[in-house]
Amino acid sequence: MPTSNRRSISYTLPWDDAPLDLSFIFEGEKPAGRRGFLRAKDARLMFEDGSIARFWGTNFNSAANFPPHAYSEKVARRLAKFGVNLVRFHQMDADYSTPNIFQFTKGRRLNDTQSLDPTSLDRLDYLIHCLKQEGIYVYMDLLTYRTFRSGDGVAEAGKIGHSARPYSTFDPRLIELQKKFNKQLWTHINPYTKLAYKDEPAIALTEITNENDVFCCSRGKWIEPYLGQLQARFVEWAGRKGLEVGAGAGDFSDNRPEIVDFLVDTQKSYYAEMIAHLRKIGVRIPITGTNWSRGAALLEAQMATDFTDSHTYWYEFGIWKPEEKRLMNKSLLGERATWLEDLSTFRVLHKPFFVSEWDHPWPNEYRAEGAIQLAAVAAFQGWSGAAIHTYRYDCREHTDQIGAPITSDAIGGVPYRGGVFDTFNDPAKFGLFYHAALMLRRADVREPSEATEIVLPCLTREGTLIRPPHQGMEGAAEFRKVGVRLPGAPARGHHQAPTNPPLVPLEVTEIRSETGELYRNLSKRYATIDTPRTQAAYGFLAEAGEIVLSGLKIKAETDFAVIAISSLTEEPLPRSNNLLLTAVGRADNTGAKYNADHTIQLDVGHGPIQVEVIEADLELTTEMTDLKIWAINPAGFPIGQTPVIHEGGRARFKIGGAFPSIYYLIQQA
Repeated sequence: MPTSNRRSISYTLPWDDAPLDLSFIFEGEKPAGRRGFLRAKDARLMFEDGSIARFWGTNFNSAANFPPHAYSEKVARRLAKFGVNLVRFHQMDADYSTPNIFQFTKGRRLNDTQSLDPTSLDRLDYLIHCLKQEGIYVYMDLLTYRTFRSGDGVAEAGKIGHSARPYSTFDPRLIELQKKFNKQLWTHINPYTKLAYKDEPAIALTEITNENDVFCCSRGKWIEPYLGQLQARFVEWAGRKGLEVGAGAGDFSDNRPEIVDFLVDTQKSYYAEMIAHLRKIGVRIPITGTNWSRGAALLEAQMATDFTDSHTYWYEFGIWKPEEKRLMNKSLLGERATWLEDLSTFRVLHKPFFVSEWDHPWPNEYRAEGAIQLAAVAAFQGWSGAAIHTYRYDCREHTDQIGAPITSDAIGGVPYRGGVFDTFNDPAKFGLFYHAALMLRRADVREPSEATEIVLPCLTREGTLIRPPHQGMEGAAEFRKVGVRLPGAPARGHHQAPTNPPLVPLEVTEIRSETGELYRNLSKRYATIDTPRTQAAYGFLAEAGEIVLSGLKIKAETDFAVIAISSLTEEPLPRSNNLLLTAVGRADNTGAKYNADHTIQLDVGHGPIQVEVIEADLELTTEMTDLKIWAINPAGFPIGQTPVIHEGGRARFKIGGAFPSIYYLIQQA
């Protein structure tokens, strides 16, 4: 945690409750599904009653999808209190998880993956029931980390890895097994809701396969018989097209236009076949193919689906090694290229766009900037929603530290299964979900009326697959509503722009949205959100000096902080008699130790979680003359009242004094 000259307090978020309950704001959305099935209509996700769907969500990974019944009840209520209205069920089919969808306990050898475990399924059923009652929707993953077994009748079962990437996108037997699983899952009747999954409107979205496509791995290292199978398919495809394949036929490490076109057609064919099967068995919700920004060719293939979806991480994968514990410890606020380009470049303007994974992982000490920025940009862009990766990987109770791994470094060289990606009790990330949910679900940040398309002239250039046009998109998501226009597609944006020069000039050090509500200063490394119902400043605030928003002045003494205030009524901040102020920055375990520049973790530490006290002077414009400000502890108990001076339509007060907290409830007396 903070060095010795920083003041900190213990603030561990309880696993089964929330310090504050904001579910009353969205009471009219319960139960999930009350507005009918979700539909993809042009660039929007909309319910059958015509209302626009906006989701602020989280992932449940692995064993977290199969909790005991009492746990499901508590966690569903907890999520609703934080404003979460979607959970993505991820890695249900992972064999490293205990339980998983095929096997509830380890011990007996699993010969195949063609039967769903009844105990696992019962727990999943009850979880869906509990989430539904709290107004929380489900994003259902299908093929993610399934490890096909010898009894499944697939070639080289021991060599094809998790989800058989990319062979599962074209091999007939692997596709047959996916269809069997999908039919088992979607036609299963949930005894607690009395509905088959296919008939459950609380299940809102689904994807065919996670991070898996014919462009995703080294195409020069594919194994037989799958390589030969695809080569034969290519020769047949080329014949139908009247193409002379010549020497090097089926060399899929080559990026000649005909190879890329063939792979795009292969991917589209897979999506079309799987979507047709899902529709045949009665699935009626929006379906996407896969979900990461791997390039223009994959985006072209995604046009066969109902919506696009991508993932983004402010994290350098591969630098964390078990023997070293090196980590990325950098703020994104001073960077021109951040994590938003990956998202913007997988968005087209005529389809809904969703972010099913994002994260700014611990132990990065600046991760509090992530949730507030992503939610604001998602609302500004008109994206349909976002889900953090991840809530957690298991269902342990009373965990009082950040990043408690459940498998150490055993899988992938990083404690992915828990560890760096668990967020449920992290004050620096989950602690800001109140404001993030309000901004996105209420559309507090205004969406521009016009949009700009970055025009791609082709899918390949100089023998290389075109990656997303990152430079053209750097900073663009904070400036304009943006998307990509694929080769040959009709213009849909009000403005068209080439991949170069970038929309935001290279020399720019300040980015302000066209609506004026979002601002980021790259040189001073801070950003602001200035809307009628939510206002915030985040980043290196002490160095920035006094920050003046339309209804809020902030002068922070703490070097790095997020300070956000939201109206808990329909009224704008000046007329609201119920407001939430959150102030949080660095958070870590007691006794956590790092090297001098916080790039190598020396000791993970232990509970309870410590948060740095944020000290700042604030001035709030308000029509109320008798506001009371209470500091709130993790149990939701007021621990003390912050003095406030009312004068000339403004309330002046200081946070971080005698009663420091991360939450301050501001209410009319």
